[in-house]
Amino acid sequence: MAFTTQMPTKLLAGILGRMAMSLAAGVGVRRAWKGEVERVPRRWRGAMESVSQALGRGESLSAAMAQADDAFPPLVRAMVAVGDRTGHEAETLRELSAILEHAVRTRRELLRGLVWPAFQLVIAILVVGFLIWVAGGIRDERGAPIDILGFGLVGSAGLAAYSSIVALLAIAGFVGGRLAVASWQRNGIVRRLLTPLPVIGTAARAAEAAAWCRAASLASGAGLDAGSLVRLGASVAPGIPLDADRVERRLREGATLADTLRESGGFPRTIIEGVMAGELTGNTAEVLDRLARDSDEEARRAFHAAAQLAGFLVWGIVAAGIVFVIFRIFSFYVGAIQAAAGGR
Repeated sequence: MAFTTQMPTKLLAGILGRMAMSLAAGVGVRRAWKGEVERVPRRWRGAMESVSQALGRGESLSAAMAQADDAFPPLVRAMVAVGDRTGHEAETLRELSAILEHAVRTRRELLRGLVWPAFQLVIAILVVGFLIWVAGGIRDERGAPIDILGFGLVGSAGLAAYSSIVALLAIAGFVGGRLAVASWQRNGIVRRLLTPLPVIGTAARAAEAAAWCRAASLASGAGLDAGSLVRLGASVAPGIPLDADRVERRLREGATLADTLRESGGFPRTIIEGVMAGELTGNTAEVLDRLARDSDEEARRAFHAAAQLAGFLVWGIVAAGIVFVIFRIFSFYVGAIQAAAGGR
């Protein structure tokens, strides 16, 4: 689906957190989930009801979530499946809630960094529109309106055309952004184009590594075998090139998990070294959890740098626009003065 109907992260974090508390208190999963249905906004009740009905038929929580279209992201479905298989439902849901809350905070920081650039861009758009409208009141010696900006847009009619162009560009940007997000989630061309880039690519790779380490840590702590661990990690981090079947084959041949990750060529050296240390000491889950936190911090810094870069680019565009407008107005008055001097 190009336009996903995925449940908001903050809402999902609250649901899973309350579910974890209910399950830890001994409340059954069907009863706990049913209590959440009425809490969510009406838009998401259909998905919640479908899960509740599947639970009523005796299906597991992960299987029930899989039937709710795209309402629940792959990370949530994969980790809930681990909880179902290992019997650690409450612990898994609690960890998921914490992960999602962290994602909400990170996203909020990123958006906060984009507020000022967005404000600058809006002001620049409004100023250009104001100049187009004002230009309709300036007349030449023949009484015709003067196109100060040189866009062919003058007065109220020009302002209406300009507003339509801005609205169309905004709609195109919104639609393009949604399609880009969908392509990213499907490991499509957008991911392949952005990942090699210096700043945003670094952030994306770090975020993928954090997601893989977190899922692998949960799987390791729950006692899953290395093959299942790899499959879980691949389901939540599709940008990391890892053939789960090949990994399992190499593990059966006697290779270590660190060796198979190194052979894949898609893992940072720090993660491979961490997995190697975890295998040697027997605390793989703890090491992976620490690596997930480190990768999260790296992703946060990289996204912050990307936001600053975006702000600089917007500032540059606004500055260039202001210089252009000043030059056009200056050229207009110089031309008018020269025309007046020549007519004497």
